[in-house]
Amino acid sequence: MSTEQLDANDVLAAAERFPWALAAPGERNWPDGSDFLDVALSAVRPEEREDYIEHLEVFVGQHRARLEEMLRTHGPGSRPASHGRYALIGQPETLVIVERMESAPFLLRGRWEKELETVFLDDLEFVWGPRIRLNR
Repeated sequence: MSTEQLDANDVLAAAERFPWALAAPGERNWPDGSDFLDVALSAVRPEEREDYIEHLEVFVGQHRARLEEMLRTHGPGSRPASHGRYALIGQPETLVIVERMESAPFLLRGRWEKELETVFLDDLEFVWGPRIRLNR
């Protein structure tokens, strides 16, 4: 894989290998969440790109319980989601977003604010909770 650019389709395919963290395709709010994925991937630093898919897979595996809980409590069909909030939960792109929220929160927010409505990121940050530092 090139160190200059990540292939969004490859990253999306990797994210979709975790069905326990995703809503069923027919329940997802955006059949095409490419705008969200593009912004999240723009927050992957050049030195992280070569091994990013492997890094994402490890991250998702480490946070399985947290991701399952987020989908259960705020994903499609939940009471909070019925009010039109938390629309990103259950999307495969969200796995990349929450990984970036942990790894590069300020870079992600800066890129997001330039491209997308912040309410989606704000809601996701609220549900995901405080950033956990893995390296203390």
